[in-house]
Amino acid sequence: MGTGAKHWVIFFFFLFIYIYIFLYITFFLKYYFHKISKNILIKMSRPFKNSDPVLTHFSLTNCIYLNLFKGSGVPQKDLSCFSVSGVFFICPLTGKTLRKTEREMHIKEAILMRFSEDAIEASIMMIHTFNKDKEKVKAALDIISKYVENICKNPTEEKYRKIKLSNKVFQEKVSVIEGSREYLQALGFESTTLQVDGKDRTEEFLVLPAQESEALEQLKVHLERLQKGEPVRAKLDRQTQVFRPSKHATHFELPPDFYNLTAEELKREQQLKSEIVERNTMLRTKAMREKDEQRERRKYNYALLRVRLPDENILQGTFLAWERVAALYQFVRDSLENGWQPFELMAPGGQKLKEEEELALNECNLAPAALLTFSWDAAVQADIAAAGGKTAVLLKAALLENIKTLS
Repeated sequence: MGTGAKHWVIFFFFLFIYIYIFLYITFFLKYYFHKISKNILIKMSRPFKNSDPVLTHFSLTNCIYLNLFKGSGVPQKDLSCFSVSGVFFICPLTGKTLRKTEREMHIKEAILMRFSEDAIEASIMMIHTFNKDKEKVKAALDIISKYVENICKNPTEEKYRKIKLSNKVFQEKVSVIEGSREYLQALGFESTTLQVDGKDRTEEFLVLPAQESEALEQLKVHLERLQKGEPVRAKLDRQTQVFRPSKHATHFELPPDFYNLTAEELKREQQLKSEIVERNTMLRTKAMREKDEQRERRKYNYALLRVRLPDENILQGTFLAWERVAALYQFVRDSLENGWQPFELMAPGGQKLKEEEELALNECNLAPAALLTFSWDAAVQADIAAAGGKTAVLLKAALLENIKTLS
C-alpha cells in the first residue's frame, strides 16, 4: 500500500470515530432534555383549584424549578431567593437550631452525652428514640418490667437477679432494642461470667447485687420512668417573621425542604399526570375526588403560612402540614399583644377556619403555602368600642423590632 493510501485510511478511521462520538453525544442530550421538557409540561398541566388563587402563582414556578434542577447537578437557587431559607428544628436537649438532615444525628449525640449526668434518663431516652418499631419496644419493656417486678417481689431470691444473655427471650426481645442493656446496667446490673448450673462451662450474665428496701423502691421509680418514657423529637422552628404591608404577600418561593416527593414518587407523578385529560373529561365520583385530594396533600410535609393583620402587616410562620388548625390559632394568639381577645382567620377564597374543628392544615388546602386574613371578633370589638377602648398595637414589641420588607 502506498503512502497516499495509508493517509486516506487513517483519515477515514478518525473521521468515523468523530462521527460516532458526535452521534452518541447528540442522542444523549436529546434524550436528557426530552425527559426534562416532558416533566415540566406535565407539571404545567396540573389543574389548580379556583379556591386557591395563591397556589397558582408559586406552584408552577417551584414545580419547574424542582424538576429542572433537583438532583441534576445544576447549581440551585440562592437561599435569599426563597420566602424562607429552609425548614429548621430546635433540639429540646441542647436548644440548638438544626436542619432536617442534622436533627436525628444531633439528638443521638445529645442523648449519649447525657449518660455522664443521668444514665437512667439517658438510657430511657435511648430506648424510646433510637428504636422506631413501637411494638418491639413495648415487647422489650414488658420483659424488663417483669425482671424488675420479680426482683421487688422476691428480693432474697438470687435467681431473679440474674439474666443470662444467651437466653432466647432476652436475645430476641430485649437485646435487639438499643439502650436496653444500658438501662439494665444503669439500674445496677453488672456483667459477670458465671458457671452454668450442671454444666462444665461458663456464660455471661447480667447480675444485680442484693438490694435494700430503699433501693428496691428506687427500682420501681426507675421502671415507672421507663414505662412513661417518650421519644425525644426535635421541635419545628416556626421561624416567626413579621413583614410590612406588601403587594407581594401572595408571592411564595418555597425551598425543596417543603416538598415530600422522592425521585420514585416524581416518576409515579408523571405517569398519573399522563392521564389528566381523560380524567378531567369523565364524570368523577365524590370518592374519586377525595382520593385525589388525599394524594395531593401527601406531597407536602410543611406549610408556610402568612396572616394579613388589620394594620396590613403580615405575620409568617412555618407549620407541619398535618398540624391542626388550632395550632395556627395558637401561633397567632401567642404573637398578639392582647392574645385574650377572640379573633377569626379566613383562608383564601373566604373560607372561615374554625379553631375547634379537628382539621389538619393540609385538609384546609393551606399546604404548602397560603395567605390568610385576620379579623377581630366583631361583637367583642363593639363592646370594647362602647366602653371607650380601642385595640392600638396588634403584635408584640419583640416581633415588631425585627420587622422586614417582602421583596
